[in-house]
Amino acid sequence: MGNIGAMTIAVSTLWKAPELNEVTQKARSIPALNILNVYGRVFLLSWWGFFIAFWSWYAFPPLLTDTIKQDLKLSHTEIANSNILSLAATLLVRLIAGPACDRFGPKWTFACILLAGAIPTALAGTVTTPAGLITVRFFVGILGGSFIPCQVWTTGFFDKNVVGTANSLAAGFGNAGGGVTYFVMPAVYNSLVENQHMSQHAAWRVAFVVPFILITATAVIMIITCPDTPTGKWSSRVRDTKRNLDMRETFFSTIGTRKDRKMTPPSLESAGLSNDTIGLKASPTEANYSEMQAHEDDILAAASWELVEKPTVQGTIKAISSLPTVTLSVAYFCSFGTELAVNTILGAYYAHNLNLSQTASGNWAAMFGILNAIFRPAGGVISDTVYRFTKSLWVKKIIIHSFGLIMGVFLILLGLFDPHQLGMAVGLVTGLAFFEEAGNGAVFALVPHVHPTNNGIITGLTGAAGDLGGIVFLLIARYSGTNYGRIFWIIGVIDIAGNVLVSWIRPIPKGQLGGR
Repeated sequence: MGNIGAMTIAVSTLWKAPELNEVTQKARSIPALNILNVYGRVFLLSWWGFFIAFWSWYAFPPLLTDTIKQDLKLSHTEIANSNILSLAATLLVRLIAGPACDRFGPKWTFACILLAGAIPTALAGTVTTPAGLITVRFFVGILGGSFIPCQVWTTGFFDKNVVGTANSLAAGFGNAGGGVTYFVMPAVYNSLVENQHMSQHAAWRVAFVVPFILITATAVIMIITCPDTPTGKWSSRVRDTKRNLDMRETFFSTIGTRKDRKMTPPSLESAGLSNDTIGLKASPTEANYSEMQAHEDDILAAASWELVEKPTVQGTIKAISSLPTVTLSVAYFCSFGTELAVNTILGAYYAHNLNLSQTASGNWAAMFGILNAIFRPAGGVISDTVYRFTKSLWVKKIIIHSFGLIMGVFLILLGLFDPHQLGMAVGLVTGLAFFEEAGNGAVFALVPHVHPTNNGIITGLTGAAGDLGGIVFLLIARYSGTNYGRIFWIIGVIDIAGNVLVSWIRPIPKGQLGGR
C-alpha cells in the first residue's frame, strides 16, 4: 500500500501546483500536464519551442535525399557543405545565446531566436541554386541555438532535486523534433503533390510554410503568457531574491534574540514562509535553534551563490577556462555531435545500404530522433535519482562517461559490421540511440551544478561544443562519401578517446560554494 501511495503522489505532481523553494521560488516538482500553472506553462513552451525549432532546423535532410537534390541538381559535396554550414550557424548562435540569457533572460533570448529563424524558414521556397540552399540553411541554423535558452529557462524554474529531469525532458522532447520532421516533411510534401496536385518543384517549397507559422506563433505565445523568472522580471531578479533572503534572515534573527520567549512562527501570508518547510510548532530549544540556523545558513548560501550574475569579462574567462567546464564541453562534443551527424546522414545511409525509397528511409531514420523523447529524459532521471541517494556529483559524472564509452562501442560495431539487413541496422542504431541520447541528458543534469552563477555561459559553451562535434563529424562524412561504415567507426573511436581523456577531472571546481 505504501508503494501505491508513493506512486500516486508521484503521478499527481504532473498536474498539482508544485512545492516551491522559499527563497528562489523554484519548483520542486514538474507539473508537466498543468498549463494553467506558470511552472507547467514554462516547461511546455520550453520543450515545444525547441521541438518546433529542431523540426525546422532539420526539415531539409528528409527531402534532400531525392526531391530537393533532383530539383536543384545537387552533388553529394554540395549537400554535405549545406549540412556543415547549417551547424556552423548554430554554433555561433549558441555561443552568443549563453551570455544573452545571463544578460537579458532566457525568455526573450528564446523568442528572439525563434523569430529570427522563422524568416529564413519562410524564405526556403525561394531557393533555386545550390549556393542559395547553402545560404538559407546557414540562416535556418539560427534555430538550433534555441536549445540554450530552453535549458537556461528550465534551470531557472526548477530546483536542484528535479532540474536534471526537467532539463532532460525539455531537451528530449525538443530533440524529438529532429525525428518527427522525417515523418512530417515528406508527409506534407506528398499531400501537396497527391491531393493539391502541385508539381514536385513547388510542393517542397510550400511545405516550409508549415514550420514558419508554428515557430512564429510559439514565439508570440511565449512572450505573452510566460514570465522571465519565477520571481518576475529578469531585470528585478536580484532585488526579488534579496527580498526573500532578507525576510528569512529577519525571521531567524528574531528567533535568535527571542528564543527564550514562547512564540508561534508567522504564517505564509504574513511572512512569506512555509510553515511545513520551517517545521516550527513551539518555542525552539538551544539545540533546535542551532540545527535550524545551520540549515538556514545552507539555504541562504545556496541561494546567493546560485543567483545568475550579469556577465563580466573576468567571470566569463574564469567560468569557461575551468576544467569541469572543459569536461562538459568534451562530453557533449562527443554525444550531441554524434547525434547531429547521425541524424543528418541516417536517411541517406538507410537509402544507400538498404535500398529504400525517400519516404521509407525517412520513416526509419525518424525513429532515431523520436527516441529522444524517451532516452534523453532517461539519462537525466537516472542521473538525478542516483544523485538523490548518493549526494555525490562524482556519480553524475561517472554516468556521463559510462554512457559515452558504450556509445562509442555501438558506433564501432555499426561501422565494422556495416549492415545491409534492416533488422541488424535498426537494432544497432537503436542501441546507439539509447546511450548517445541518455548521455546528452546526463550531461545537462550536471550542467546546473557547474558555475551556477554563470549558468547561461556554461550552457551556451556546452551546447556550442555539441555543434562543433557535429561539424567535425560531418567533415569526416563529407570526405568519406558513401563509405558509411568508415564514418561510424571513426566517430566511435573519437567518442571513446574524448571521454577517457576527461574522466579524471572533478565534477565541479574545488571550493565552489554553490551548485551542490
